Amino acid sequence: MSSTPEGKWTADHRSMAKRRFRFTRNDWMGYLFSAPLIIGVVVFAIYPMFAALFMSFHQTSGLNLSGAWVGLSNYRYALEDSLFWQALTNTFMMGIWSVLLGIALSFILASLINNLKWNLGRNFFKAVYFLPNVVSGVATSLLFSFLFFPSKEGLINFVIGLFGMDPVGWFTNPEVARYSIVLMSLWGALGYNTIIFLAGLQSVPRDLYEAAEVDGAGTNRKWWYITIPYLRPIFVFMLIMGTIGGMKRFTDVWLIGGTAGNPGGSLMTVVLYIYRNAFLASQMGLATAVSYLLFLIILILTAFLMLLNRRKDSLD
Repeated sequence: MSSTPEGKWTADHRSMAKRRFRFTRNDWMGYLFSAPLIIGVVVFAIYPMFAALFMSFHQTSGLNLSGAWVGLSNYRYALEDSLFWQALTNTFMMGIWSVLLGIALSFILASLINNLKWNLGRNFFKAVYFLPNVVSGVATSLLFSFLFFPSKEGLINFVIGLFGMDPVGWFTNPEVARYSIVLMSLWGALGYNTIIFLAGLQSVPRDLYEAAEVDGAGTNRKWWYITIPYLRPIFVFMLIMGTIGGMKRFTDVWLIGGTAGNPGGSLMTVVLYIYRNAFLASQMGLATAVSYLLFLIILILTAFLMLLNRRKDSLD
């Protein structure tokens, strides 16, 4: 063995690597205290994932894992079902509008709050905009069912009736219902996104703004060339999380449109389609197959967004 410092470091590194695989009493105690969490993850997360994948190749009601082996028939049936494609289209449409409008409006609100000169006003508006986030989805749906009541008894229709406009079937018109769901989701999620953006705005170094002012940059140019590029990681985070949440939309459309996604199937989403087949039609094999199709779609979208962000980083 070499007597040089490099040789000594190599020997010490090898001895540390050997000791790394030796479990001490403290190691066993740590695993013992972590055992409930590990068992919970295995039983309620890992096992259901593999069980669902196994069931997706069988025709079963879900009461047991055994059933007739059908191979890819469940996947083929879903891809050939027009209702599945309608649900996927509705999910994409509501998800895109919710994500784009939610990010844009929350960023604008955060910028306005951040520019307030008095801290009391900042805290007041942060509390006001974050308050809807603590309201449950059920309560939000009930509230908007009253606000968007299709006749003149609804508050929104009553207000627009004062201007001579006819009542709008917010949740009864298939062409309007999806956008009504988007407005409802914006009200509930706007405060959370605003708080995240506000934290990012307060972390932008003031030196960048001061240097831009020396160069003669105005408020709009500083906002466009400093604030937005600096917050790009937050925009990407919001975009990815919003996409995942939009693809898993269920509670609001189920409460408003029921299991049929009324009116006219315009509120049918992929998760609602899974719910119908799993618990109403007792086709758990088909439902799990659609679940994995949804998982692949979310995975592809997430990877695509992260790839775009990485390419942008390499160009910068």
